[in-house]
This record gives sequence, structure tokens and C-alpha cells, in this order.
Amino acid sequence: RGLLIALAVVVVLILAVGGWAVSVNNQLVVLDQGVSEKWAQVQNVYQRRSDLVPNLVETVKGFAAQERTVLEEVTRARASATAIQLTPEALADPKALERFQAAQNQLSGALSRLLVTIERYPDLKSNANFLALQSQLEGTENRIAVERRRFNEAVRDYNTRLRLFPGSLVAGLAGYPPKAFFEAAPDAAAAPKVKF
Repeated sequence: RGLLIALAVVVVLILAVGGWAVSVNNQLVVLDQGVSEKWAQVQNVYQRRSDLVPNLVETVKGFAAQERTVLEEVTRARASATAIQLTPEALADPKALERFQAAQNQLSGALSRLLVTIERYPDLKSNANFLALQSQLEGTENRIAVERRRFNEAVRDYNTRLRLFPGSLVAGLAGYPPKAFFEAAPDAAAAPKVKF
């Protein structure tokens, strides 16, 4: 009879620990999925920006064909930015995220130089197509900032759960790696001056 009670206690303890581990694992799955969803949205808004670039380049070409160097730089930067795609699994590799960020920053810089160049073309600055593209690009840049912030919040929540006890035990056993944050570009402290 004593053996039966001891066996029952052991079974109850195993079930309790197992239930707890499953619960913690499920929380980590939900947080990991949240990071993946936020990352998909970041990629979505970056893709929207990339989709605007060809129309912007073509519109500028019609007015400022002599600005070929700047237009080619934008086209190359767009190709580079769209060539790097990160899966949610790759977010555990800070170097992969750095490469993605570098390509996106290169495109941002090229677009900034293009917009500064446009200052020399008053006819272009008053063109309806250009104004519409400018507005869409502005809105997209704002969405990029919002989605990057939301992504970083999801990564913060996920990484915090990984580091807290008892999540750290389950995370280690189940193989949940920490995720990398999106970090500001080194020159982000100095806001670019863009006038139209």
C-alpha cells in the first residue's frame, strides 16, 4: 500500500512537471509565431517600397535622364535589397539580419540621394505622378518604422521569455534560440533633410 501511494505521488509529479513544460513550451511557440508574423509584415512593407522604386525611377527618367548615375544607383540598391530574403528561422542569426539591414539601408540612402537630385527639376516636383509616388513612398517609410518597432517589441517579449526561469529551461531543451533585434543604421541619429 505504501508503494502504491509513492507510485501515485511520482505519477502526479511527472504529470505536473510535464503539464508545466507543455504550458511553457506552448507560450514559447505563441511568442515565436508572433515574431514570425511581425517579421512577415516588415518584409511586406519593405517589398512595397521596392515595388514603388521602378515607377519612381521611370518618372524621374522622363524629366531628368541626365541623372543616369543616381538612377542606376537606385536600381542597383533595389536589386540588392530584394535579393536578400530572411526566413523567420534566420532571425536567430544576427549577421543575417545585419546583411538584410545593410541592403535596406543602401536602398534608403540611394532614394535619399535621388530625392535630393530632384530638387534641380521644378517641373518634376510638380508632376502629378511624381507627387503621388512621393506620397506613397513617405507613407511606406512610416509603415516601415512602425513595423520595425512592432517586430522589435515581439522579439523583446520572446527573448525575455527565453531568459526568464522557467522558460529558460524549456527553451534550452526545446531548442528555441534568441532572435536578433532590428537596429538603427549607424547614421540614423542624423535625420536626412529632404525637400520637394
